[in-house]
Amino acid sequence: MSGARVSPAAVMLVAGLAVLPLVISNEYALSIITLTLLYAYLALAWNLIGGIAGQLSLGHAAYFGVGSYTSTLMFLHLGISPWLGMLVGAALAAVAALIIGLSCFRLRGAYFALATLAAAMIFKIVAENSQTALGGPGGLAVKLLRDAPLQFQHTRREFYYVVIVVLAAIAVLLNHAVLRSRLGHYLVAIRNDHDAARALGVDTTRCKLAALVLSAALTAVGGTFYAQFMLYISPDKVFGANLSVQIAVMCIIGGRATVWGPVLGALLLFSAEEGTRYLTGGTIGVDMMLYGLLLMAVIRLEPRGVYRSLQDARQRWMTRSRAGAH
Repeated sequence: MSGARVSPAAVMLVAGLAVLPLVISNEYALSIITLTLLYAYLALAWNLIGGIAGQLSLGHAAYFGVGSYTSTLMFLHLGISPWLGMLVGAALAAVAALIIGLSCFRLRGAYFALATLAAAMIFKIVAENSQTALGGPGGLAVKLLRDAPLQFQHTRREFYYVVIVVLAAIAVLLNHAVLRSRLGHYLVAIRNDHDAARALGVDTTRCKLAALVLSAALTAVGGTFYAQFMLYISPDKVFGANLSVQIAVMCIIGGRATVWGPVLGALLLFSAEEGTRYLTGGTIGVDMMLYGLLLMAVIRLEPRGVYRSLQDARQRWMTRSRAGAH
């Protein structure tokens, strides 16, 4: 499968990430890199259903919010470590994905995307109107314990950086494994021609549900990480439509159905967003305009994504090099 092979360059990238905290002492810069890797992780999680399976989900904020609220509530009210709350949140997100998938997979294209967006908005409305249980629109502040790694907290940013590097590596390996598996082949067939895949005997609903459940569970884990990293969550931040759009656009711009496309998309888009925020002083709405412009440019110039374009350029260069050698 294209994009499924782990190259030596990928191994070098992972090695570079491993030593990065040793050469960067600025905590703000390390925080930005950590958030970039978080978005790369979320884009990789979305890629399982939105890229490989070709189902344009705009409701992944629902699973992100379930993960962040579940671990935070268990931590605040029951004293349970967010490491365990992360697993519970992933399980609840998987159940939510199963329910949403069974309801929405009858729809296709834009109708499916709108249905998933509506599902996420329902979660947001519930959170905003649950003042006693969920803190209402004001959200929840995570209790600060300072250096408590067993409670998923530390004053050093390197702690969170290491955690997100491990999570991103797991997401990369899962994408790689799915692309090479029988399920991956079925999902690609569904993406290319849903009716033809079903006619050939593929259980399309079951395959899409498997991809969505796995994607949702991974996204919920990212929600727990976000809650512990930021020490604050609110319905607008973790259930907002902006988040769902961000995740999808990063994967689409980078290159859907590839292992490294979502990572590249997160790097490009998050860097552009931070640069734009710095230049405009954080003007509201500019980031969404940026997403729209970048998405239009990529769809117009290279619909398959930036990573595929780089792959083609590399292949042309290698072909010319071989020809020149002879």
